[in-house]
Amino acid sequence: MNFNTKVEYCPKLIKEIKNYDITKFKNDLVSGIVVGIVALPLAIAFGIASGVTPSVGLITAIIGGFLVSALGGNSVQIGGPTGAFIVIVYGIIQNFGLTGLAVATFMAGLILVLLGLFKLGTVIKFIPYPIVIGFTSGIALTIFSTQIVEFFGMQPDVAIPSDFIGKWNVYFHYIATINIPTMIVGTLTVLIICIMPKISSKMPAALIAIILMTVMVYFLKGVPGCDGVATIGDRFGVLKAQIPHPDGLPVNMNMINQLLPSAFTIAMLGAIESLLSATVADGATGNSTDTNSELIGQGVANVVVPFFGGIPVTGAIARTMTNITNGGRTPVAGVVHAIVLLLIFLFLMPLISYVPMACLAGVLVMVSYNMSGWRTVRAMLKNPKSDVSVLIVTFLLTVVFDLTIAIELGLLLAIVLFIRRVMENTSIKVLSNEIDVADGTDLSLHEILHVANGVEIYEIDGPFFFGVATKFDEMMRSMGEKPIVRIIRMRRVPFIDSTGVHNLEILIQSSKKDGVHVVLSGVNDNVRGVLENSGIVSMLGEDHICSHITEAVSMANSLADDSGELRKIEW
Repeated sequence: MNFNTKVEYCPKLIKEIKNYDITKFKNDLVSGIVVGIVALPLAIAFGIASGVTPSVGLITAIIGGFLVSALGGNSVQIGGPTGAFIVIVYGIIQNFGLTGLAVATFMAGLILVLLGLFKLGTVIKFIPYPIVIGFTSGIALTIFSTQIVEFFGMQPDVAIPSDFIGKWNVYFHYIATINIPTMIVGTLTVLIICIMPKISSKMPAALIAIILMTVMVYFLKGVPGCDGVATIGDRFGVLKAQIPHPDGLPVNMNMINQLLPSAFTIAMLGAIESLLSATVADGATGNSTDTNSELIGQGVANVVVPFFGGIPVTGAIARTMTNITNGGRTPVAGVVHAIVLLLIFLFLMPLISYVPMACLAGVLVMVSYNMSGWRTVRAMLKNPKSDVSVLIVTFLLTVVFDLTIAIELGLLLAIVLFIRRVMENTSIKVLSNEIDVADGTDLSLHEILHVANGVEIYEIDGPFFFGVATKFDEMMRSMGEKPIVRIIRMRRVPFIDSTGVHNLEILIQSSKKDGVHVVLSGVNDNVRGVLENSGIVSMLGEDHICSHITEAVSMANSLADDSGELRKIEW
């Protein structure tokens, strides 16, 4: 992680266009058309499930998809609305309305841009895998639970609660209102999506299912026993091909304070999903993603989309892999996919009104199944108990509470786990009497240094940060009679933080009061720079900071009283 103020941002599109040729364009054109067709039903389904209109879902895929491809740091990433955002978007709309969603999305975009500018893309990729799986599995179950009413054609007389347990209580209470024709449409949609890949992997299964079910419902309408299957037109009326004009956002401090947690959740979820998609794409293509440029591109997309009434945008793994499978290798394919969706939006929008709601519910049921990663979850249950616990906790937080709480506590859990693992790998040893210089190295020549009475050596192996600094401080306090010289060997300390510096400063001050010398050994340049800036070097004196343990022991022996006995150490 580098906080250098120099901004190194260059979209992949600019890099790829320098060596672009007609062969690449043909491949990108074919792939872009296929991905656009595949993205159509998903954009509509995600829009409706999120609590907005099908038009909003399409507009998000068009504008967001174009900007992600044009400004991002991955050659094949396809952006748009995704299933991961359904839960958080629906919740924001319920609590703050469409205006609140627009403001939260705009703020999330700014956060993503800042993450990219401060070069934090690489850090986000190292969020523990159990937490990522816990998020996605929990979101998958939540998406599934939101589609029960449309899938089965239920007709509850009450509003569906937003919480998971409340939803299922209503579902069980109104199970007798299931509409059989609607359930058949939803079930056939799922079966077609499952069977199509076995017939042809290149045909968009979701789109085929939607076309077949739409035609079937259209011709069976009015037939006795086949009524009651609701369509998009029944819910939203006739859809018009009208792109909304850019509109301003009524931002004020009160709204910012209320929506900041939701914006942070959207930003973190978007960053995790887009970089995860980019990593999968890199493995398939052999390319490498500029993670910081990718975050900036994602951020700009989320800054712009709200002005057109859109919902959050991120990289979509399924659409990205479809792009790769069909030969797309540059961002031009993503741009073509956005143009294809725009043409569909302009010329075929009224036909979308005939699509059955149960059919879209079936599409989302399959999306949630694919997101669940149940095979991965089953495999991870064999991992260490700590990882399993993190997975289960994150999953339950996502399902039982909401995604905002899950993201915040999940990231906090990730930090705690990181600190714990670093502390487990950082040791502090107390040495006396003699020391082997070659210990812990590849040197075959062993040089034994004899340590005089009254000299103690403490070796820190690992980062000297706040957790270890406290551990070191507790060890020093637990010692018995004080020595004449304390050598702190720091050859394996890669960095020291402000708490480590503070504890070291207190140790030096208390040691001076007790007449105990403190000598530092093996300090690297990075740590020495921190010690110089904090005044530790001037406090100790240059001669008390030695480059090697041999020099440090020699100085300590000369300071110690060779005739005295080593005072007893009480553990």
